[in-house]
Amino acid sequence: MHIRKTRLLTPGPTPLYPPALHAMMAADIHHRTQDFVKLYKATVNDLKEILVTSHDVIPLVASGTGAMEASVSNLFRRGDKVLVVSAGKFGERWVQIVKAYGLDPIVLKAEYGQAVPASEVTAKLSEPGLRGVFLQASETSTGAAHDVETIGRAVAQTDAILVVDAITGLGTMPLDIEGWGLDVVIGGSQKAFMIPPGLAFLSISPKAWRHAETCDLPHFYFDLKKEAQNAREGQSSWTPSTALLLSLNAALLYVKSIGMERLVENAQLLAKATHAAVARLGLKLFAPDAPGAAVTAVCAPDGMDSGVIVREFRDRFGSIIANGQGSMKGKIFRIAHLGYFDFGDLFSVIAELELILLANGLPVTLGSGVAAAQQVYAEAAIPAGARAGRA
Repeated sequence: MHIRKTRLLTPGPTPLYPPALHAMMAADIHHRTQDFVKLYKATVNDLKEILVTSHDVIPLVASGTGAMEASVSNLFRRGDKVLVVSAGKFGERWVQIVKAYGLDPIVLKAEYGQAVPASEVTAKLSEPGLRGVFLQASETSTGAAHDVETIGRAVAQTDAILVVDAITGLGTMPLDIEGWGLDVVIGGSQKAFMIPPGLAFLSISPKAWRHAETCDLPHFYFDLKKEAQNAREGQSSWTPSTALLLSLNAALLYVKSIGMERLVENAQLLAKATHAAVARLGLKLFAPDAPGAAVTAVCAPDGMDSGVIVREFRDRFGSIIANGQGSMKGKIFRIAHLGYFDFGDLFSVIAELELILLANGLPVTLGSGVAAAQQVYAEAAIPAGARAGRA
């Protein structure tokens, strides 16, 4: 076929919300004016409202990894004993960051495709001198999700603080920041918030700020105390990305209009429908015991490299999905659900997957996977009486 529209189906960057993209065209605002102060305060306040927290919320010009690093360099001391929960490539990134700053990590690992049980985490909280726990809410590399609530409530009973990478967790799973005792929650612009990469943000609890009082690690650009103080005045410490703040402001208005809980529900329904579709097609989930809703990781059929599927999505249909990372490359492919995705997107990607499998010699009944996804939609969105009337 000759016309192929590009469709972005990865877990970051994600499709852009059109009004947020248009908002960037008004970026000729000087960042030391009252116009910018108004924008900055409104954006921070909207973030607090959507995250449902009174904690300080600080935007940073960085990818999510910048906020991860800032949480270490601003809140801990060299030699601090910390617990790192690692179930994939991004859990391993926590290990790399805390080691880079001279912390002393105890690493709780799960095999790729699994989540670390909350019971294993809570059992380690009695470790003498433990100062922090680092956790992925949603491990994007594998499609698995952790039990943030149980871990958060347990850490809250200790002197340690809980730092949660929720970069793909926000907007795909419930996260009660204050109710569950989540001391630091990190988000990123290019995930469920539907704008380009380049902004990170993090909420910081009073307990975490008390940790910061004894921090002896070096930091300059990522100075969270300085950023928090300036944010109260409607300013960033350094030159901000005005375009991305305008874009985020527009996206947050959209999220507020539909409700954060519905954004989460949307991702979870898309994930549920994808699970049903791939099962109907005879494929296996990579994280069947702890699946998250940000992304579905699917095992490639036996004897087939997942890179073939990724390439065929791109070449046949212009659809961009994600391969596995590291040792998972060639073994799994990943389809995202977070942010500006709807069921029309999903019906298309499942139909494309069926045709790709058929073109590579696998037995497929065309329409079967789509039908499984449609059934999930029908049960969620079409009244039972209407469905019965058409039977």
